[in-house]
Order: sequence, then structure tokens, then C-alpha cells
Amino acid sequence: MTTPDARSGTGRPAELFFEDLVPGLTVDLGVVTVDADEMVAFARRFDPQWYHVDPDLAAASRHGGLIASGFYTVSLFMRAYVDHLLSRAAADASPGLEELRWLAPVRAGDRLAVRVDVMGARPSTARPGLGTVSLTGTMLRLGPDDRPEQEVLRTRFRGWFAVRPVEADPADPADAEAVEAAPADADRPGADRPGADRPADGPIAADPSAAAQPTAAPSEGEPTEISGSAEAHRHH
Repeated sequence: MTTPDARSGTGRPAELFFEDLVPGLTVDLGVVTVDADEMVAFARRFDPQWYHVDPDLAAASRHGGLIASGFYTVSLFMRAYVDHLLSRAAADASPGLEELRWLAPVRAGDRLAVRVDVMGARPSTARPGLGTVSLTGTMLRLGPDDRPEQEVLRTRFRGWFAVRPVEADPADPADAEAVEAAPADADRPGADRPGADRPADGPIAADPSAAAQPTAAPSEGEPTEISGSAEAHRHH
């Protein structure tokens, strides 16, 4: 039987699957520039602390000016993750974060290089057909020469990704028998009687224990160190 084409996180046909996200892989998620108006608008709506929204108080403080809400910064990370990876990958939901750290203030005009490193991957024990991938995401402020100056965000999280679909092999005797079974059953006496196409034992009830939370995948190794510009780590 042919598995239906999996869709990416944005709904398009996927080109990357669980098997492609191997430990040690680094994916370049591009560079984002912090927009001043958007940064403040986000803070006014979701995190209206004075050092995010009041330029006079912020300028007179140890911050020396407005700094971005950490939740705005991680939202920039998420958008880059969707645009450059989830839009291509057969992504399912995420079971959650293990770590989220804001390591340095982010300000308007900052250029942040974004990347994810695959730390571990294994088939999901709770959700057949999916694999659990452990990832580390980082954002680094770039200097005028485009070299990383300072890490401003780090997060560790897990994501579920569909395994690659398997096409039926016409040469496989089991597949051939499945194809031939349909017309044979159609000619079976009584096949047109009500209920004749109903499975004898009825549908199999779902096991409630299958909804238990998946076991967290252990981290495997450390993220690859950055050397040179963020462009050197672009994943093709």
C-alpha cells in the first residue's frame, strides 16, 4: 500500500523527512534584522515592561536604551525555523522545549544569524510513523564584517517528523496478492448484501496508553562550533 505524501509544516509537499535529520547536521536558518517598530509593538502587546517600551526610562538605565522582549527574540527564531526548515520538512507537532535562554540583550537594528543543530534522532515510541528529533537552536549577533560577535539566544527542543513514505513494490508477492484480492472479493456470493464489506471483527479500538507523552530523546553530542561567517554553515 502506498503511503500518502507527507506535507511540510506550511502545507506544501515535504522534501525532508525524519531520515534526513541526522545527528551532527547543522541547518543555516538565515539572518534576521531586528525592526525597531515591530520590536516595540510586540512588547506593548505582549510584554510591556518599561525597558521594552519606554525609551526615556530605558536610556537612563543600565540598559542604555530599549531592549527587545525575549519572547520577541524567540519569535524571530521560530519564524526563521519555519521559513528555512519546517517549510521543507515533514513536520508534525513538537512535544516541547527543554531549555530557553536569553544570553544577551537584543536591540533594534541587530543582525542575528540563526541556525539549528540536530543533536539526536530516534523513532517515536508513542507515535508510529514519526521520529523524534532533538535540536539546539542558536541566534548570534553579527558584527559589521558579518562575523559572529555574541550568542544572544539558545534553545533546546524536540520535534516530531514523519518517516519517509514507502512506495509499494509491484514485484513484491504480498503487494500483488493485495491487488488481486479486490476483484476476487467483488465476485464473492453475497458481496452485495448490506454489511458484506464490513470487517468481521470491527475497527480496532485505540489504546489509551498510546497517548502517553513520548520519552524525551537524550541529547547526543554537542552543536557544531561556528567558524567564520554564518554563510559557511548554510545547508544545501
